[in-house]
Amino acid sequence: MLLLAVVSGVRWLFAPDGYGGGGTAFALLGAGVGALLAALMVSAPGRRSGGHLNPAVTLALWRLGAFPGRDVVPYLVAQLSGSVVGTWLAGLVWGPVVSLPPVSHAVVRPGPGWGDGAVVAAEAGVLAGSALLLAGLLARPVGRRVLPYAVGVVTALVIAVLGPLSGGSANPARQFGPALLSGEPGLLWVYGGGPVLGAVVGAGLVAMVRGRRGAGRASVAYSRPGGPPVVPGRP
Repeated sequence: MLLLAVVSGVRWLFAPDGYGGGGTAFALLGAGVGALLAALMVSAPGRRSGGHLNPAVTLALWRLGAFPGRDVVPYLVAQLSGSVVGTWLAGLVWGPVVSLPPVSHAVVRPGPGWGDGAVVAAEAGVLAGSALLLAGLLARPVGRRVLPYAVGVVTALVIAVLGPLSGGSANPARQFGPALLSGEPGLLWVYGGGPVLGAVVGAGLVAMVRGRRGAGRASVAYSRPGGPPVVPGRP
């Protein structure tokens, strides 16, 4: 659902017969994706599964000991498969325009002057900062209640601000399906490795600041947004 919406948004905001692109288009796309992400997280399936729509976040939770290792691979497979299926469905819905520039299956590209290293740093910084922000919210009951909306706002800002610059992906699944179906897999390591690096670094910083036990409790709450706490290592 997320990638179907993303590709659909890019089709109507950036194609010549749509809005036409520009900075406002990135802001509109960010607002739409952020709202949808929050809605998916608070939905019944999102609450039951934990709402991990980002492989980098799932890996960070595992690094904190708040997510069982046996579930990491199934989650990653589901997230990346969903990326491919959602992108493919958008092509079925909107037709050939999805595969043509400037839409190109909504593949993420950096702006002028942004090299691979700068993009990796930007993607990693976003995830590291997000991990610290989420840990702060999850330290209090009221923070856990507003978590999905905070994630939505952060996502909207990342797309609006970094979209025209580094690409503003911050989610390996966001790039995976579009890169494969557009035939542009060359930057997968950038938009995949950057968020993973940032999530792991962010998780390490949380553990350093709060101590292993406190960081674990915060991350468990995130793994089950809105639901009861889950003991690390248990289903």
